[in-house]
Amino acid sequence: MVTLLGGLIGGLLATIVMTAFMMTLGDDSPPPTAALWAKYVGDGPAEEYVKPGMVLHMMYGIGAGVGFVVLVLLAGVELNSVLLAVGAGAVYGVLLSVVGLVLWMKVVLKMDAEPKTMGTFTFFYLFYGVVLGAVVGSGFLG
Repeated sequence: MVTLLGGLIGGLLATIVMTAFMMTLGDDSPPPTAALWAKYVGDGPAEEYVKPGMVLHMMYGIGAGVGFVVLVLLAGVELNSVLLAVGAGAVYGVLLSVVGLVLWMKVVLKMDAEPKTMGTFTFFYLFYGVVLGAVVGSGFLG
């Protein structure tokens, strides 16, 4: 059974795993959320706002997990197997990467990501979606 609690915990766990991958496989640049913080809240470069940027990233991840469950419930989709939930989560992760690349990075932050960065970004969000789907679809929180 798909629950909001599952989305909340799934979003948290998926964000933690995704962030660990980002920190391990990334290019050591500050996350886009640090740039967002620097642009709209702070007054210095993004490198000075990594910690608040990571907190913001965690909040986004948790919210996106809940958003996934809300979309599934509104659509009336039955995620009656973990495999189906993982597939739905993977699609959701790719959609999140498109929103992140187009809306947040290009429109809000006025950043142009290179193709390699776009691919890495999409990989991280795909992984987020797979973990989210696995947690939500496992049913142990419902």
